[in-house]
Amino acid sequence: MDDYEGLDDLDRSIIAALQVDGRRTFSSLAEEFRIPASSVRYRVNRLQDDGVLQVVGIANPFAIGFDRLAMIGVRVRPGTAKAVSAALAAMPESSYVVRTSGRFDLLVEVICRDVEHFTDVLDRRIDTVDGVVATESFFVLEVHKLAYGWGVPGLRGPQAREAAPDDD
Repeated sequence: MDDYEGLDDLDRSIIAALQVDGRRTFSSLAEEFRIPASSVRYRVNRLQDDGVLQVVGIANPFAIGFDRLAMIGVRVRPGTAKAVSAALAAMPESSYVVRTSGRFDLLVEVICRDVEHFTDVLDRRIDTVDGVVATESFFVLEVHKLAYGWGVPGLRGPQAREAAPDDD
């Protein structure tokens, strides 16, 4: 499933429910949607296998011993963005790698233990990737919002309201 047009209303409802609480059991979802738990299990597994859905536990990096969270803007040599993105995505310290428009070709979020670890990642790993022309780092000083549920296009009803971000 490469695009959300292939999802039906039940798929969208399951995704929306899991965005609100990723620990929901198949049986509780089945009860809510009035279908067998085996149907929920099948759909969740299919959505995961197709790369549409990923259910993970997200930890606050500062609470588990990581002291340096940074966004790094990366400029690359023309024609190398995909290769550089792949190299940066393979790094265990990177949690987010996106191609962008504007001043930077890529934005990379890295999570490091301390300044020494960050310096090593930047100087010896990122800056040495073939195609990287320049970087600019932005340390995260405080986190005011980490959100991973943004609603599901095409979903109507109570699940759509629960999974959508607050407008307030």
